[in-house]
Amino acid sequence: MDKNKLFPLVDRHRDAIFSAERHIWKNPETGYKEYKTASYLETLFEDLGYRLTRAGNVPGFFTEIDTGRPGPKVLIFGELDSVICPTHPEADPVSGAVHACGHHAQCAALFGLAAALREPGALDGLCGKIMLCAVPAEEYLEADFRESLRRAGKIHYHSGKTEFLYRGYFDDVDMAMMIHTSLSPGFKMIAGGVGFVYKKFTFHGVSSHAGGAPHLGVNALYAASTALSAANALRETFRECDLMRFHPILSQGGTAVSAIPDTAVVESYVRGKTFEAVTHEAKKINRAFAGSAAAFGARLTITDIPGMAPTVNSIPFLDVAREAMLSVSPDVTVSTSFSTGSTDMGTMTSIMPAIHPYAGGATGTSHGSDYRIADPELACVSSAKMQLATLHLLLENDAARANKIIAETEVPYKTKEAFFKDLDAFDTETNAVLYNDDGSVLLKL
Repeated sequence: MDKNKLFPLVDRHRDAIFSAERHIWKNPETGYKEYKTASYLETLFEDLGYRLTRAGNVPGFFTEIDTGRPGPKVLIFGELDSVICPTHPEADPVSGAVHACGHHAQCAALFGLAAALREPGALDGLCGKIMLCAVPAEEYLEADFRESLRRAGKIHYHSGKTEFLYRGYFDDVDMAMMIHTSLSPGFKMIAGGVGFVYKKFTFHGVSSHAGGAPHLGVNALYAASTALSAANALRETFRECDLMRFHPILSQGGTAVSAIPDTAVVESYVRGKTFEAVTHEAKKINRAFAGSAAAFGARLTITDIPGMAPTVNSIPFLDVAREAMLSVSPDVTVSTSFSTGSTDMGTMTSIMPAIHPYAGGATGTSHGSDYRIADPELACVSSAKMQLATLHLLLENDAARANKIIAETEVPYKTKEAFFKDLDAFDTETNAVLYNDDGSVLLKL
């Protein structure tokens, strides 16, 4: 890899990269709604001469570059979606959407990489294929909207990479990577991150006059608040090595002050380092919620929806990425820790060698009202250079480095079918509190 020949291929498109970053920042869209963003990037890619495969009924697309020599296929992502933070000064005034996680910079970097790969000499010495993918719906937001898409048969999974894998778009991919924008001063890599299951607890009570006849009601809100206290008391039983997180919100708790609430809804993730840990702790949380519902005579529906798999980065792949990072900047941080955040790159690391390192350039608070890109050179241009360098390190010399990574990386699942079988085990809905005619109560957990 000769960085003196490679990096000018990105530099030639610096102004266009910055323009893409600003355009996407000003037009934020949340998951499975990113039609304007996808259309904008499609035009940029097609103007470069790429032929695209569009997802069709959801936003997103991919394209392939064939070097003309046999070898592995490497997939690189850019994420289309934004978060929601209505208090951000540049949030969309209607939706509250804003790119306060830096996905717009990732897309600009992906465009910069795509532009560089069209330059003469960009593929010299490489073998195999390169897939570039603009993927929707990484941020796990607006669960009811996504569930409506799923029930309508438009999607099978709430997260974009998982959905695209299910559709077969990545069936012949050998390895994958994505560089996420971060608050770090330079490049950064970690061991991985936690996975989660999305949980919705719906308490069903009985409405009555709050002043005149509260004794005739069953207060769903009180049942929910008691359940939250009970679940909080379980936190000390979570093992530190499992990196558990439970962060519920009360999304519904009544409609009128004068009426005993007959419905209350609590939503949360149960996060953990492994699927096993998530399953184990979720059972305890279910028990706390069901017991609290029973204490008030309420019924409880527990809805679980598959979230994201834990991310475990391929160590030999990270070694190559670190070499590429150092070719761009001396500021590289390497950590063996796991993040307690989640990403659907966990889907990719579950079935193939994959990595999810970071490029800095952002400032403020991730997902917060003060987030912005302070250094677009690092977040976009340097990120594109690092990705281009990584591709060359992987696919030059008859893809010796890529083939070594593929041979040495142990992944949790040998097939996507085995992965989806375990993921789908989290797709359940249970009526958790049953009242029998003899006065007994059955908790179904």
